[in-house]
Amino acid sequence: MAKQTRAQRRARRAEQERQQNGGDARPVPRQAQVPASVSSAEPVVDRRLPGSGVRRFIAESIAELKKVEWPTQQQLIQGTAVVLIACIIVGTYLWLADLAFKRLVQNVLLG
Repeated sequence: MAKQTRAQRRARRAEQERQQNGGDARPVPRQAQVPASVSSAEPVVDRRLPGSGVRRFIAESIAELKKVEWPTQQQLIQGTAVVLIACIIVGTYLWLADLAFKRLVQNVLLG
């Protein structure tokens, strides 16, 4: 499932607000939604139960993993082959460079 666009999220939130307000079509201003007991001078304290952060983290992680576009088997095989070939090429280059510098150090600098 593709990730929702900003416009889709806004439309969904507007629909939820309409449903919560008894089907009233006009949007409710944000200031009217703040409870009267909360003043702007006092910081809002979010009290949660111990361990609820772990549950929320796991739930959000699962939700994010559902959004991932996983590679097909063919893409996985191709990617693995590319990495292995690159490792072999770089490893061979470093091995040959090591042999050359080993002889240079032994024969020229120490010899």
